[in-house]
Amino acid sequence: MSGDTHRPYFDALYAASEDPYALRARWYEARKRAVLLAALPRPHYRDAFEPGCGIGELTLELAPRCDRLLASDFSAQAVATARRRTAGLGHVEVRQQTLPEDWPLEPQPGPGRFDLIVLSEIGYFLDREAMDRVAACCERTLGADGTLVACDWRPDFAQRSLSTADVHGALAALGLARLVLHEEDDFVLQVWARDARSVAQREGIR
Repeated sequence: MSGDTHRPYFDALYAASEDPYALRARWYEARKRAVLLAALPRPHYRDAFEPGCGIGELTLELAPRCDRLLASDFSAQAVATARRRTAGLGHVEVRQQTLPEDWPLEPQPGPGRFDLIVLSEIGYFLDREAMDRVAACCERTLGADGTLVACDWRPDFAQRSLSTADVHGALAALGLARLVLHEEDDFVLQVWARDARSVAQREGIR
């Protein structure tokens, strides 16, 4: 997260419970992850980035579909848990990072580094300027064949800095082709890609 606005909240949250959002126990969370994974237009990715990974529940499910996966969170407690849970996965790295300041912008040859970026339940903790910077980082680091995913809780809550509509609007403004729009009362999921072809088109079905 940009700045320390929400740090006391998350420090208290993870001090009280290793899994404060019950990611492992709730069917809602398991189903949401399944919807996200099913929405990805490709079965496998070379180099993925999942900022805001929390305790690594989605990280563990993304890992089999990636050659390399970088996950990060600004909470030291969450990072420690995610590192422990992914310790047996040599192609997964978990870093402690604050967004957008620590977004991995190291120079890469050719197009952007990542062919998959997943922003799940993180953008609404950022202020508008920080979210715009995150969107710019996505544009800069998303590869020529890249997929960008955003999945966010819709109802209001006390710690929210931006509406989910504003978060997704910042990403939509990048001008990528939208492949998926999944809306429910609880959450919205969107998938954009540089390749505008549908999954059926990619496989030559149509």
